[in-house]
Amino acid sequence: MREYYHSELDEVVHQLVTMSDSVQIAVRDATTALLDANVSVAERVIAGDLRIDAMHDELEQRCFTLLARQAPVAGELRTIVAATQVVADIGRTGDLAKHIAEIARMRYPDHDVPEPLVDSFRRMSDVAQEMVGKAGRTLLDRNLEEAHELVDDDDEMDNLRSSQFRQIVSEEWSHGVDKAVEKAVDAALLGRYYERIADHAVAMGRRIIYIITGEAPEGDDWPTT
Repeated sequence: MREYYHSELDEVVHQLVTMSDSVQIAVRDATTALLDANVSVAERVIAGDLRIDAMHDELEQRCFTLLARQAPVAGELRTIVAATQVVADIGRTGDLAKHIAEIARMRYPDHDVPEPLVDSFRRMSDVAQEMVGKAGRTLLDRNLEEAHELVDDDDEMDNLRSSQFRQIVSEEWSHGVDKAVEKAVDAALLGRYYERIADHAVAMGRRIIYIITGEAPEGDDWPTT
């Protein structure tokens, strides 16, 4: 019976990794839609979020069923509880990718990101994708070293965000001429979306460390949400 239970737990973990892979693709495609003003890609990301939401609901229900089926012991309980939290983090990350795509669709056919910020947003997307992918790999491989690396990755994201904000509020900001304020607001909001994706990846890393060690890392670098 316990072997079957462990098999079910392993299946939940593999489905979580599949879900994180889908979100990683969504972040990539949302960025393509944003930087290339590609409305068809934006629509694909927005429509695809329904599939991610369905995966979220199914996995959450499986975790609840595993809790109810029989009393899990310490390691099993940690895995199930943390898995329900990871499901939520991945689902929220998918929502953030959808929000990016929605802005790309709303501003189409314009390129919403001013040229001086294009490279910065492209790098933000790369970092976000790598962090989501790393969190998924860490969950599958139970690699403590990679889980801890997520905090360092988040530092780069924070630096990119700070640099963008300094550009937006500087006196030299005038991109878009009559739409300068609109573009500044959009850039600030988009930067926040990418930053939140990174935060969720760090939170996932925290939960994965808890699964592996039974102890959650503490400190300001390890957000709980």
